[in-house]
Amino acid sequence: MQLSKSEPASDINTLRQMLAEKEALITEQKRLLDERDRIIAVRDAELYAKTLQIEHLKARLAVLRRARYGRSSEKLDREIEQLELVLGELEEGVAEAKKQTEQASPDAAQGQQTATQPAKRARKPGGRKPLPPHLPREEVVHEPDKSCDACPGTVLRKIGEDRTEVLEYIPSSFKVTVHVRPIYACKGCDTVIQAPLPSFPIERGRPGPNLLAHVIVSKYRDGLPLHRQREIYERQGVDIERSTMADWVGTTAALVRPLVDAIGEHVRAGAVLHADDTPMKVLAPGNGQTKTGRLWSVVRDERPWAGQAAPAAFYMYSRDRKGVNAEALLGSCRGFLHADGYRGFQSLFRPDPTSGVARLTEVACHAHFRREIYDVYETTKAPLAKEALERMVPLFEIEAAINGQAPELRLAARQARSVPLLAELKTFLDKALDQISGSSTLAQAIRYGTNRWPALTRYTTDGRLEMTNNAVERTMRRPAVTRKAFLFLGSDSGGQRAAAMYTMLETCVLNGIDPEGYLRDVLARIADHSIKRIAELLPWNWKPSG
Repeated sequence: MQLSKSEPASDINTLRQMLAEKEALITEQKRLLDERDRIIAVRDAELYAKTLQIEHLKARLAVLRRARYGRSSEKLDREIEQLELVLGELEEGVAEAKKQTEQASPDAAQGQQTATQPAKRARKPGGRKPLPPHLPREEVVHEPDKSCDACPGTVLRKIGEDRTEVLEYIPSSFKVTVHVRPIYACKGCDTVIQAPLPSFPIERGRPGPNLLAHVIVSKYRDGLPLHRQREIYERQGVDIERSTMADWVGTTAALVRPLVDAIGEHVRAGAVLHADDTPMKVLAPGNGQTKTGRLWSVVRDERPWAGQAAPAAFYMYSRDRKGVNAEALLGSCRGFLHADGYRGFQSLFRPDPTSGVARLTEVACHAHFRREIYDVYETTKAPLAKEALERMVPLFEIEAAINGQAPELRLAARQARSVPLLAELKTFLDKALDQISGSSTLAQAIRYGTNRWPALTRYTTDGRLEMTNNAVERTMRRPAVTRKAFLFLGSDSGGQRAAAMYTMLETCVLNGIDPEGYLRDVLARIADHSIKRIAELLPWNWKPSG
């Protein structure tokens, strides 16, 4: 059979097309490899720069300590305190970045089936200090399966054992857990059998999950910086370097990142949210001065209207209070947002030019409005301010009575009782403005409410909404307390770690869970836990092991 002239040409075109596709694939693979190498190089450079900065600060700290010897100086004490905080934050950041790099590396990703698979670390020269001999020891023996696959039925003989000491913390004291792993040999074929070492939160590290949980909760819930914790532990005869604890905190922050992200997704999926922010002083690198960062919180709490979703709080840190940060916090959310009068949220309330629908509907806070009036009354004792406060009391009493009821019952109560009271309050406020100077503090306080009246009364149109934004303000109390203890954060990355830890700890509190008990159990399990089942470890799904 004779081939037509068109068939060879068709084959050539097909081969050329296949070659072009292969070249395109190779080019794309090369691009991806180059991008990966670039990212790794950038991270390595950042780690190196931070390491150099740490060494520089350590040197300065040593000089200051020598200068402090033999004399007292409050200014010197404050500078040393600042350096201690900066060093702790930088060392935590290096540890967190290393852990994230390990988790993101292609080699670690191959076949990675657990939430956080530890990577091998090179041993540091010189070893580590032995754990104090005066601490009580608790031995945990890990027996292997005493059977030899090669010689079924043969009795094994013990030929030795490995002992791994882990420093643990129990309330108000320390102990050392000694993991004993006997080594057995088969008499028939000399096969050696030993149980594997259990997984630890920090591979090759000495801290147990109890100790890690205590350090984290002490820092972020109790407001104890690491160098102060070290002083406390020293009184119990345990010397733990601040830099060592900083490494623990940074590594732990990377370990729990999947849980923090999952909490954020859960919160942002809610149809009714509460958001607020608070200032946080952050040390500006290089000059020893502080700048003002912001800690943001968005809360999902459906308990007041008998909703089924678990309550949770998600925090985010930013360097400033620009509106773009409000977008980053809430840009993907849809529904209702309880907030104060901050203008950064306003872009989220404006209708979309294409659809004509706003991403979020504003619900203003009566607690903020009442506070404005109350502050004026405390200063001036103005009768109009007092009457305004008295008119607000029944509105809050109605909310207390219907708290926890179904949305339809709440809505019915508000329509019948709250709406008439609000109409009377609005009439009173409008008349009050006609009776006082427009530039007075009372007029300004009243206009805070009247200018937001549609948003202030929106809670009477939907039983899922709240009269106040107190749900999120309650989650800001703990950061405010620790802020007073810390005085300032050591760096922007320290602010990001604080946001992650507050997310974990405050979500535990919202779900009625002891934060330290939760972290103890989760840190003991997370290294071996499948990333596909990370939801099982979220506070509202968590069940203690054992």
